[in-house]
Amino acid sequence: MSEVAIRASLSDRTSAAGERALRGGRGGLAGLLPFIGPAVVASIAYMDPGNFATNIQAGAGYGYMLLWVVLLANLIAMLFQALSARIGIVTGKSLPALCRDHFPQPLVIAMWLASEVAAMATDLAESIGAAIGISVLFHLPLLAGLLITFAITWGLLSFQSRGFRPIELIITGFVGIISLSYLIELFIAPPDWGAAAYHTVVPMLTDANSVTLAVGIVGATVMPHAIYLHSALMPGRVAAGTEAEKHRLIGYSNKEVLLALSLAGLVNLAMVAMAATMFHKGHSDVGEIETAYHTLLPLMGVVAAGAFMASLLASGLSSSVVGTMAGQVIMQDFVGFRIPIWVRRVATMIPAIIVVAAGVDATRALVLSQVVLSLALPVPMIALMALIRRPALMGRFAIGPRTYALALAMTGLVLVLNIILLLQTFGIVADPSAGN
Repeated sequence: MSEVAIRASLSDRTSAAGERALRGGRGGLAGLLPFIGPAVVASIAYMDPGNFATNIQAGAGYGYMLLWVVLLANLIAMLFQALSARIGIVTGKSLPALCRDHFPQPLVIAMWLASEVAAMATDLAESIGAAIGISVLFHLPLLAGLLITFAITWGLLSFQSRGFRPIELIITGFVGIISLSYLIELFIAPPDWGAAAYHTVVPMLTDANSVTLAVGIVGATVMPHAIYLHSALMPGRVAAGTEAEKHRLIGYSNKEVLLALSLAGLVNLAMVAMAATMFHKGHSDVGEIETAYHTLLPLMGVVAAGAFMASLLASGLSSSVVGTMAGQVIMQDFVGFRIPIWVRRVATMIPAIIVVAAGVDATRALVLSQVVLSLALPVPMIALMALIRRPALMGRFAIGPRTYALALAMTGLVLVLNIILLLQTFGIVADPSAGN
């Protein structure tokens, strides 16, 4: 067998195993394995460097109190990722391609431009996050860390030419590193499990500043590029020719979303719990990633600090890869224009280089990127709501009225929170944290 055939066979074998499962083959975990991949890739958006910064601030400032907000945000993400996968399975097209087919062209162009800006903001945040990890771990300038980040992600993206499975496995490996790192953190510095469990299920906000932070956690959680990308990862991955097979494929997809996003949620809960345990008493002013690392080092030693930075590096590299993949989908499916992925990577690295070379504070750049994402978030959410109930498009797979009402309510909640976040960012509504 040739080297090319060997490389291709990994994806082919995964597809074949999935098709056998859809026809009534092996059940249980063995039957689910071929379907694990797309939601894991999308879940990286919920463990990106922006989450690190927000969760550190939440834990340092309020201890375990905002854990329930993290849980709520994760449940919202689960629903929208499941709906994104569903529409890709049923229609065989990505959400951007469906927008191009069903919406007026001027609206599609506007949606594409907004989504491109969001994709570049996403890449800016992910690249800077990885660059911080490299620069701190290896004592390099931030710009050098950024260039190394681009080189590594460029190399990782080359695995796309070998089919869908290699890149899925690579991203899964990064998810494993992030998860293991926080497991180590919790082992070294166990939280107050009783308090953590209580605040995970009991909503509580004690002052205006905690409300602001809760808005930031929820408002920056559902990521536009993850919704677009998940729908694009489903078509053609495992062929489902009949309605019965599509129904089973949706079931497998929902299980994968539940598993992948549950893990992402646990990681985010662990981030807040670690910050609460380490920083809330005596270091509640910790708000930057670099400060968190340098505070951890003398408090808990090199292992804890190293695990923290390893998780940040894995997060930045993997989310940068996923962000570039999503950007490619946005361009080619909204407007039908395809460019080589290396050209895409070069184009998206320019803003990050400008920001770092100009000496802009890295944490400030992360915050501004989240503002841009908040502005773009309504585009995929509203588009998904407009299409997911159309009988002509979805047939018998159109979601029921109760699920649709729940999705609309969550859409409204996220949009309101994002509006509040934007108003505070631009000073239209006073940010209560400003006086603290």
